[in-house]
Amino acid sequence: MNVSDVMTRHVISVSPDATVDGAAKRMLEHGISGLVVVDDKGELAGVVTEGDLLRRDELGTQRHRPWWLRLLVSRSRQAVDFTRTHGRRVRDVMTDEVVTVSADAPLAEVVELMEQHRIKRVPVTEANRVVGVISRADLLRALVVATRTEPPPATDDRSLRAAVLDALDKQPWTPLTTLNVTVQDGIVDLWGTITNEDERRGICILAENTPGVKKVNDHLVFVEPYSGTVITGPADTE
Repeated sequence: MNVSDVMTRHVISVSPDATVDGAAKRMLEHGISGLVVVDDKGELAGVVTEGDLLRRDELGTQRHRPWWLRLLVSRSRQAVDFTRTHGRRVRDVMTDEVVTVSADAPLAEVVELMEQHRIKRVPVTEANRVVGVISRADLLRALVVATRTEPPPATDDRSLRAAVLDALDKQPWTPLTTLNVTVQDGIVDLWGTITNEDERRGICILAENTPGVKKVNDHLVFVEPYSGTVITGPADTE
């Protein structure tokens, strides 16, 4: 999937000259936590979010630095902080350095941007004009759709075993040389040794997620790699 497949095309925006309380009311009205800021030319000017409105003079939540720390903070930084806590217009509190993405970008790129910059939404732009926005909620909706479009399940035990083995083979962390899989009537039995409990859970999930699998029986044994001591035995999963 690409951004264009899941993004919200109807973008709720606000002008840089809008009032702070007007922006807050707009967020509450639409049940969203951030707004795209668009100037008179229709170009992206910034974003304003709930986080930008947390420290406000009206709420008494503005940052109060002790006198000795104020000596270390530049006057310019202090002026910026004052503007953000006392400014009445969106332009005073918005973030103007905005992370954007193109409509044909893969979803993996969006997730990386969200994680890297710790943001919840990314404006989608073409020639600096906003054509959409993609948020974490949009990614969750895409996840719901993806789970409804799973590939058709294997129709016989031999094909099902091949599918599980193929899925195991694609993962770099699976101990293939110590694993075996048997299948009967759609029930998968996992056999072999593992070197940690994280491998156990990952292997079981991989088998459970294979289309056509009815149940997974875990016979894997956790063996301490240096002493050869058996630490834990199997546990069946539905």
